[in-house]
Amino acid sequence: MKKINWSKLSFIGIATVLLWLKTYIVYKTSFDIKIENWRQEFILFINPLSFLLFIFGLSFFMKEKNQNRYILTTSFVISAVLFANVVFYRFFNDFLTLPVLFQTSNMSDLGSSVNELLSLTDTLYFADFVILAFIVYLKPKFVSYRQISKVDRRAFFLVAVAIAFFNLGLAETERPQLLTRTFDREMLVKNIGTYNYHIYDAFLQSKSSAQRAMADGSELVDIDNYIHANYKQPNDEMFGIAKGKNVILISMESTQNFVINNEVNGQEITPFLNEFIKDSYYFENFYHQTAQGKTSDSEFLVDNSLYPLSRGAVFFTHSGNEFTATPEILNDNGYFTASLHANNKSFWNRDIMYQAFGYDRFYSLPDFDVNEENSVGWGLKDIDFFEQSVQHLKEMPKPFYAKFISLTNHFPFELGEEDRFIEPYTSNNKTVNNYFPTVRYTDEALKIFVERLKEEGLYEDSIIVLYGDHYGISENHNKAMGEFLGEEVTPFVSTQLQRVPFLIHIPGQKGKTISTVSGQIDVKPTLLHLLGIDTKNNIEFGSDLFSEDKMEFTVLRDGSFITKDYLFTRDTCYDKNNGEPIDKGACEPYIEKAKNELEYSDKIIYGDLLRFYENTEYRGTNIFENEIIGEQ
Repeated sequence: MKKINWSKLSFIGIATVLLWLKTYIVYKTSFDIKIENWRQEFILFINPLSFLLFIFGLSFFMKEKNQNRYILTTSFVISAVLFANVVFYRFFNDFLTLPVLFQTSNMSDLGSSVNELLSLTDTLYFADFVILAFIVYLKPKFVSYRQISKVDRRAFFLVAVAIAFFNLGLAETERPQLLTRTFDREMLVKNIGTYNYHIYDAFLQSKSSAQRAMADGSELVDIDNYIHANYKQPNDEMFGIAKGKNVILISMESTQNFVINNEVNGQEITPFLNEFIKDSYYFENFYHQTAQGKTSDSEFLVDNSLYPLSRGAVFFTHSGNEFTATPEILNDNGYFTASLHANNKSFWNRDIMYQAFGYDRFYSLPDFDVNEENSVGWGLKDIDFFEQSVQHLKEMPKPFYAKFISLTNHFPFELGEEDRFIEPYTSNNKTVNNYFPTVRYTDEALKIFVERLKEEGLYEDSIIVLYGDHYGISENHNKAMGEFLGEEVTPFVSTQLQRVPFLIHIPGQKGKTISTVSGQIDVKPTLLHLLGIDTKNNIEFGSDLFSEDKMEFTVLRDGSFITKDYLFTRDTCYDKNNGEPIDKGACEPYIEKAKNELEYSDKIIYGDLLRFYENTEYRGTNIFENEIIGEQ
C-alpha cells in the first residue's frame, strides 16, 4: 500500500489534532466520566479520533478554497455541539439527545437558567477554531494545499475505519452489549465518544419513528400478561375511602426529600410540610423516576403510570399517542379535570399533551395576573400562584381533579431578600446555597394555600396530594451537598438523594409514615383506588401503595433500582443498611425485572400500542389474541 504523504494533509491534521485534544480535555474537565482502569482511559482518549478523521477527510474531495471553508465550518459546528453538551451537563448531569434539541420552543423561557450556566471562560471552547481561522488568514508556509490522489484518500479512510473498529472492539470488550444500553448515555460517550454517540442517537431516533409504523396490537400480549401477573389487590380498608372527594395534586418543583425535617442555619427548611405530614400518609422512601423531560416526565409518570423515555421528553416526542391517563378515567367517573400552571401553555408542549391526557381545562399564563412585582426567576411566585388559583378552584364543577405545578423553587433558585424566610446556606456553591430559601418559600406558599382552602370550605371535601417532581441539586454539586449532609456523596448516596416527598392528606384520616419503597409510577393506581375506581384492566406499571402485597421495588429511568434491602446503580449492588457494595448476585433477581419494565414501557410509547387497547373487558391472553386477529 502506498504511504500517505502527511505533508499534504497538514491543515486537516492540525484541525483534527486540535479538536481531538480539546475533546479529551473537555471530557476530563467538564464531564464527570468515571474511569476504572487504564483501558477505559485509553478508550476515552482515542474515541473522538475516527469521527474527526472521517468528517475532515471529506474535504479531500474539494478544492482548496472550499476545503478551507469546509474545515473551518465543520470545526465550529463540532465545537458548538461539544459546548452544547457541556452547558446541558452542567445542570442536568446528562448528555444531549436529538429529541431534546427539537425542544427549542422551550428555549425562550429558559432565561436566567441558561445565563447562570454560562461564563466568560466558555470562549475557550472555541479556541481551536480561532487558531484555524488565523492559519487560513495568514497562510503560513508550513501549511500547504495539494491535490490528494485516490490512493492517498483510500489509505486515509482505511486508517479511519481501522481506528473506528479498534475503538469499538476495545469498548465491547470493556462493556459487552454496549449499544443496547441506550439509557446509559455516560457509558456510550465514554466508549464511542460524544460525536459517534450523537450519530447513534440519530439512528435511534429514526428507528423509534419506524417503530410506530411497524407496530401492531399483538405486541401488547406479553406486556399485558406481565402487568396482570404483577397486579396487586387494593387494601379493602382504603379502597374508595375518598370516593367523591375533590383531588388537589401539587407538583413541588425540584423538591428533594432530604429537606424534610431538616434544618439549615439552625432553622427548619420545611416547617409547614413537617407538620402537615403528621396528619397525612407520608411515604419516606418515594423516588422520582424522571429522565430528560424532568417536570413533564413526572407529570407523565403520575398521570399514566408508564415510564418516561430515556431520550427526550414524551411530551414532545409522542404527544400524538393514545393514552389512558388519570384525567380521562376521572372524566368517565364524573370528575372535572384541570391543570394549573402560570406559564406559557406551549411550554413542554403541555397544551397538546393535556388534550391527549383528557384534561377538560388548562389554566395557563393568560388565566393569571402576572407582573414584575409578583414574579421571580421563571415566573409567577408560588404564593401568588396558589392565591390566584383558589378562585379557579371555587369556580370548577365538583368533584374536580386539579393538578398544580409550582415554579419558584426552580434552578437557578432566585429569590429577593423580601421573600426569604431563611438565609442561604454558606458553602462555596451558589446553587446549593440558594436552594434552601426557595424551598422554604414554596413551603410557606403551601401553608398559605391550605389555610385558604379551609377558609373557602374546600379543605374538608378534598384530598391533597403533594409530590416532588425531580431533583433540584444535580451530581455536579456533590461536594457542597456532601458538606451539608456530613458525608461523601457516593453513587449509593446520590441514588438515595433521588427520593422526593410524597404525601396524601385525606380528611378525617390520621397521619402515618410509611417506609415502603415506591415511586412516581405508583401514584395513578394508588389515587384511583382511594377514589373507588378499579384499575385491574389498566395497562400501567405502578401498584397501589396501600396494598398489603405491594412489592418493594422501584426502577429509575437510568436502570438503577431500589428494593427493601438492596440498591443497584452503575452496575454495582449495595446493601441498603450500610451503603456498602456487595456481591452483584444479591441484585441479580431484580436486574431482569427492571430491564423488562423499562423495555415494555418503551414499546408501548414508541409503538403507540395503547391505540390497540380499546376493549378493557377481556380476560386472558387467548381472548385478546382473538380480538387482535379479528381486527386484522
